[in-house]
Amino acid sequence: MGRWRDGRGRLIVRTDDSGAAPSACVPLEIAASYRARTRGLLGRDAVDGAMLLSPASGVHTFGMRIPVDVAYLDRRLRVIAVRTMPPGRLGLPRLRARHVLEAEAGAMAGWGVRVGVRVAVEA
Repeated sequence: MGRWRDGRGRLIVRTDDSGAAPSACVPLEIAASYRARTRGLLGRDAVDGAMLLSPASGVHTFGMRIPVDVAYLDRRLRVIAVRTMPPGRLGLPRLRARHVLEAEAGAMAGWGVRVGVRVAVEA
């Protein structure tokens, strides 16, 4: 898997482990540098797809204008927790989390992102 660089890619969500067709393929913004992770979704009115913060184990929504879905991912990109956070909140870090995925509130349920699901990133 290696380290990602800041940029764009695709998030692929497979709700089963059979390798069948993905349940969702979503535009992805990758924030791998300290500067990009710090900026994140601050000041945005909308999100086109999702944002991956890597490495990261927790997030906050201070300065955000919209509520967001937050999925915490382990080192194998398996979802270990999903939360919806309104603006102005501090999310507690997850011990096993290595990456954090953010999207507009409600989007992840539509994509099938839930605890136990493994995602893939195409950079």
